[in-house]
Amino acid sequence: MQVFKCNRLDDLPLLASQILEAIKPHKIVALNGAMGSGKTTLVGALCNQLQVIDHTSSPTFSIVNEYLAQTGETIYHFDFYRINNFREAFDLGFDNYLNSGNYCFIEWPQNIEELLDLPHINLNIEVILMQRIITLQQVL
Repeated sequence: MQVFKCNRLDDLPLLASQILEAIKPHKIVALNGAMGSGKTTLVGALCNQLQVIDHTSSPTFSIVNEYLAQTGETIYHFDFYRINNFREAFDLGFDNYLNSGNYCFIEWPQNIEELLDLPHINLNIEVILMQRIITLQQVL
């Protein structure tokens, strides 16, 4: 388990770089945290470090956003906040995304736990006195 701290938005590029280095070789990342804790902002910073050329945004209503990196790699960003049950994600073809070998950043993973049975990384974000504490844990 590793712990990262973020005090300011200016810290995000370095933090994202450190997180990407720490999670290698894993590309499935589940982001846990309360509403407004910074999950989408962190995904944006991770995508910037991965040289995404597309604009990143919350996929709250679309459920999945696909971003293209300068390397040609596609990066997937999921937001399962509005999912009523895991079957909706299954019907979306979620398992195909997970097995693509591409980065998959997943917000609100607790709503699709039954489908997240591959090795992955949990990033838990906790806000304490305006500081973000990010705990990284590998799940086998």
